[in-house]
Amino acid sequence: MPHTKLWTKYIVLIAGSIVMIYPILWLFGSSVKSNADMSSTRLFPTHLEWQNFVDGWNAIPGFTFGHFFMNSFLIAGLSVIGTVLSSSLVAYGFARIQFPLRNFWFAILMVTLMLPTQVTLVPQYILFKNLDWVGTALPIIVPHFLAVGPFYVFLINQFIRGIPKDLDESAKIDGCSQLGIAFRIVLPLCMPAIITSALFCFIWTWDDFMAQILYLTDTAKYTVPLALRLFLDNSSAVTWGPMYAMSVLSILPCFLIFMFSQKYFVEGIATTGIK
Repeated sequence: MPHTKLWTKYIVLIAGSIVMIYPILWLFGSSVKSNADMSSTRLFPTHLEWQNFVDGWNAIPGFTFGHFFMNSFLIAGLSVIGTVLSSSLVAYGFARIQFPLRNFWFAILMVTLMLPTQVTLVPQYILFKNLDWVGTALPIIVPHFLAVGPFYVFLINQFIRGIPKDLDESAKIDGCSQLGIAFRIVLPLCMPAIITSALFCFIWTWDDFMAQILYLTDTAKYTVPLALRLFLDNSSAVTWGPMYAMSVLSILPCFLIFMFSQKYFVEGIATTGIK
C-alpha cells in the first residue's frame, strides 16, 4: 500500500510537470519550424529550421537583437542594484531601529502591497512627464533606488527578524556603529533573502512590458519585450519562426539565473517569516 501511494504521487507529479513544461517545449518547437509548418500539430518538425535564430537576430532594421539584450541587461541590472541597496536598508530600519510610529509606517507599507499598479499609473506618468524623464529609462530604474517595492522590504525584514539581536549588542559593545552593524553583521546573514529579492527583481524587470512601452519611446532604447513586439509591427505577414526563436533566447537569462541561484531562492523563501 505505501508503494502504491508513492507511485501515485510520482505519476501526479510527472503529469503536472508535463503540463507545466509543455508551453516551453511548444515554444522551442515553434522556433525551429518554417512558416508553412506553423499550422502543423506536431510538437517538433521533421526538418529543423535553425536559420530562424539567425533571421530573428537580424530581423529589426538597423539593429541586431544583441542591442536590445544589452538594454534589458542594463535596466534590469541597475534595478537589481537599486532594489538590493534601498530595500535592505529600509528593511533593516524597520526590523532593528526604534522610531516613532514604526509599526504604523510598516503597516502602511504592507497596505501598498494590495494597491493595484493601475491606480498609480497615471500619477506616476504625470510626475515623470514633469521631470522630463519620459523617453528615457529613468522612470524604470530610479524608483528601485527608493525602495518602492514593498515585497522586497517585507521579505528582507522578516528574515532580519529571525536573526538574534544579541549579535547587534555584541557589535555595539565593540564600538560598531548602526551602519556597521547593518553592513557587517546583519545584512551578510541575510544573503538568501537578498538574493531572492534580486532574483525576483531581475525577472520582473526583465519581463516588464507595461512600464517599458509607456516610457521608452525610442527604438534604440527598446528592451527585449518591446523588440519582440516589433515582429508584429513590421508587416502584415508575420515571420513566426524568427519571432519564436528570439522568444526562446529571451527566456534564457531568467532560466539560467534561477537555475544557478535556486539554492538561495528556496532558502530565502523557506526561512522568511520563521522567528
